[in-house]
Amino acid sequence: MRNYDHLFIDLDNTLWDFTVNSRMAMMHTLEHKGIMAKLESFDYFFEIYEQINKSLWSDYHSKKITKQALTVDRFSKSFQQFGITGLNWQEINSSYLEFMALETALFPETRETLTALQAKGYQMHIITNGFSEVQRKKLFNCGLSSFFTKVFISEEIQSNKPHRQIFEHALKSTNAKKNRSVMIGDNWETDIEGALKHGMDQIMFLNHDQNAIPLVIDSIRLASDCHYLQLKHLVKTYFVQNIADLIGIL
Repeated sequence: MRNYDHLFIDLDNTLWDFTVNSRMAMMHTLEHKGIMAKLESFDYFFEIYEQINKSLWSDYHSKKITKQALTVDRFSKSFQQFGITGLNWQEINSSYLEFMALETALFPETRETLTALQAKGYQMHIITNGFSEVQRKKLFNCGLSSFFTKVFISEEIQSNKPHRQIFEHALKSTNAKKNRSVMIGDNWETDIEGALKHGMDQIMFLNHDQNAIPLVIDSIRLASDCHYLQLKHLVKTYFVQNIADLIGIL
């Protein structure tokens, strides 16, 4: 007998390989806009962009900046590092998001795993921090839409992980019981701690230890003989290295 009825799954860097896809989308964007030739090194530019983008997303999640500020500043500040100014940053961002939605790289065995879980009768849903205009297109273009009953996007709900409201909204909208649901994701703070604080079980996707978890938690995990940790009373935290490892837990 299975322990859960509803699986709530993150999209970016859990199923959809954001690292690979975002890099390809940026290359297509810069080539399309004729900007690539102005850069001595795309690799260095993308490294700078990722640092700036990550910082701005943190500010956006904390509601310190608006969506418009994020989408403009991540490009204007990145290009300023290379002496490039005066471009239409919003237009570049729009082009980047369009190319992002067309990229389809998934983590190994993603479709096979979702197929197996669907066959077991799980109701599967997406909970993602992202922009409405691109997240559903990603799911459709990489052939994952049919696996999910509902898709919860932070921008539409006006609450993002790890805040309690997005988890409450998802559970209520799906008639899911908290003790019969589990959150699956790659980000310790947004996916795992967010669900943990809300009293939901969670599964952390480690991606061969590329996804960071707090050192104290990792020490406990490595020292434990159990299949899961109980970091909160009656709540379980599992860890998997590959998406296919979900089958062994679920």
